[in-house]
Amino acid sequence: MATVSNGDGGGRPRRPTGADVARRAGLSRATVSYVLNDTPHQAIPEPTRQRVLAAAAELGYTPSAAGRALRNGHSEVVLLLLPDWPIGPSVGELLESLSSALAELGLTFVAHPRSTGRPVSDVWKAITPAAVITFEQLDDAETTKLEAAGVELAVALFGGRRGGRALDIPEQRTGRLQAEHLAAAGHRRLGYAWPDDPRVLTFAQPRLEGVRHACADFGLPEPEVVTVPLTPEGVTGAVRAWRAGEPAVTGICAYNDEVALALLAGARRVGVDVPGDLAVVGVDDIPASAVSLPTLTTVRADTAALAGHIAESIRRKLDGRPVSRRPGSDIHAVIRRESA
Repeated sequence: MATVSNGDGGGRPRRPTGADVARRAGLSRATVSYVLNDTPHQAIPEPTRQRVLAAAAELGYTPSAAGRALRNGHSEVVLLLLPDWPIGPSVGELLESLSSALAELGLTFVAHPRSTGRPVSDVWKAITPAAVITFEQLDDAETTKLEAAGVELAVALFGGRRGGRALDIPEQRTGRLQAEHLAAAGHRRLGYAWPDDPRVLTFAQPRLEGVRHACADFGLPEPEVVTVPLTPEGVTGAVRAWRAGEPAVTGICAYNDEVALALLAGARRVGVDVPGDLAVVGVDDIPASAVSLPTLTTVRADTAALAGHIAESIRRKLDGRPVSRRPGSDIHAVIRRESA
């Protein structure tokens, strides 16, 4: 960005303003403002408009975000209050896709972790966003403050829990697809590898619900749920527990690919063949799943479609339009590999 002298003798540059553009173009500030703000119903001759734009380009002028917020009644910033989640490949991909989807709709994406301990209101007041996205419910006091400030609130809830502000993300479908794949391959006794991390319950609970519902639909017993610590002892202990049952578990629905890959290692340690003795299905399709030994069957979500749904819902809220329907079940697909 180009800068101009602030005229105080210190030589410290400052950001170019509309007044600087007016001086460079030799036009009134009002005319320059009409052009730079694309003010409707102003008959600005095309040569004059090009003169203003050329001067702005020479100076490296960019419009003030604060000024746009005053004109529009809100900023173009969407603030995501990120829960205390481990930021692995799948969450990172979601944030990247969400940033791109919002940018395509003329919105700027800012993420802030809630785990800092800073009050939520301190964060959004400092940014003055047009909308706030959360992946968990805010308390009533925070919700009231946002409403009073005219900030749209969207709560993206995984697992089909609905509400007035909820963007329903069908996460149960993930677990159902895991169980359906294993049942179709002839497995009659399934296990669920529960994560040893309370921060991911938002995802783990609906995925397990999906597995349970699928087992009930197929007439299978309840899945045997075992918590899997990501340690050598934890994974080998889980494998032994599933194999010791009567009848033994032969198919595992793992919470995610990291847990599934750990189970592949645990099975090798105790001499259990995958997929001969124990089939394993993960979730997320992280890069390592395609090169593991054996390669990992997994369930992948179309992150771009999911992010597009959230972004479009925010844009519709800001425009006063009805929110679109939730993404369909076709955003999830089984990636078939060697482990199941």
